[in-house]
Amino acid sequence: MSQNRHILHLDQDTFFVSVERLHNSSLNGKPVIIGGTGDRGVVASCSYEARQSGVHSAMPTKLARKLCPEATFIRGDMEMYAKYSDLVTAVIADKAPLFEKASIDEHYLDLSGMDRFFGCRQWAGELRRTITTETGLPISMGLSLNKTVAKIATGEAKPDGQMYVDHYILRSFLDPLSVRKIPMVGPKTYHRLRTMGIATIHTLRSLPPEVPVRMLGKNGKEIWQRANGIDHAPVQAWNEHRSVSSENTFDNDTIHISHMEQTLIRQCEQLSFRLRTNQQLTGCVTVKIRYTNFDTHTLQQQLPYTAFDHMLIPLCKALFSRLYKRRMRIRLVGLQFSRLIRGVQQLNIFEDSPEMARLYQAMDKMRRKYGSQTITKGICTKPPNQFTKGYEAPD
Repeated sequence: MSQNRHILHLDQDTFFVSVERLHNSSLNGKPVIIGGTGDRGVVASCSYEARQSGVHSAMPTKLARKLCPEATFIRGDMEMYAKYSDLVTAVIADKAPLFEKASIDEHYLDLSGMDRFFGCRQWAGELRRTITTETGLPISMGLSLNKTVAKIATGEAKPDGQMYVDHYILRSFLDPLSVRKIPMVGPKTYHRLRTMGIATIHTLRSLPPEVPVRMLGKNGKEIWQRANGIDHAPVQAWNEHRSVSSENTFDNDTIHISHMEQTLIRQCEQLSFRLRTNQQLTGCVTVKIRYTNFDTHTLQQQLPYTAFDHMLIPLCKALFSRLYKRRMRIRLVGLQFSRLIRGVQQLNIFEDSPEMARLYQAMDKMRRKYGSQTITKGICTKPPNQFTKGYEAPD
């Protein structure tokens, strides 16, 4: 385990709530809950004041109302949150030698080697102050020798704090903490560990490594390593233009609008499934068409980060409708998702439909088991010769 690495983790404090408070100072110091506002909604984020009443993310809104009836409930504005996320990223990109945008509200930076020039702790503290000054948002940070310990340190520094954990105090810092503090340990894994009498990181790291493997399967070894402060994962350079794409060249140039939309929908389903599998979200959609004379045109639009088909398909169809104006045969249709960030799909939580997330989980499970073409929209199963004929293009 290298003692020369310096990894900084930055995490916005109750990010959605903080953005709302920038626009409405009357919310300061009061319990605030962001998410679906109906009885079937889910909590996306909540202030520390609401947490004191037992409210937490992913809790049904109906239960949150019972626990904290005095809270202000806000449906949320993902477009606004995405803009503030971009502001924070822009500040970091202007100053950091290497950074990774891990989600809409957290970043990792590799500051290794900077001690000889600036001093990592001093530089990190100045960056944190700069972010708060330029965006108005509170942010916490953890600085340590790898991603895992840095992220745990950030959690311990919250709210609006900072913590540095070097290799000399690594074990004394980690040992007394609950195993639920380890990234990768979700509710099910935590429950499994607790039933085995493992409550603290010290107890887990003291076990022979083969024991967690027997208990937890293939993830057991990595969880044990993290309990020992071992994590070799690099900071992956982030590029907002990183993308995934798909193109389809038709056997025969076509003017059938429905056939082209069918192709676009299928591409969207496949790419969004790929995003969810890789735990990524897209913030920009680009549609591409190539006419029979090889003229190629594209049109793109940014959107709140998502990986859900039902949010992406209407946008894809709308872009295609705006793009295809020449009444000429088409030889190629393409689709690209860019401005990718890491993160599981939890940003559509403002819709009062948590069932939608479970539906996607069930469909993706079948796709992973039986193939990506197992489930698709009904229109995508329709043979091309059954489509309504489009208008004839002039020769």
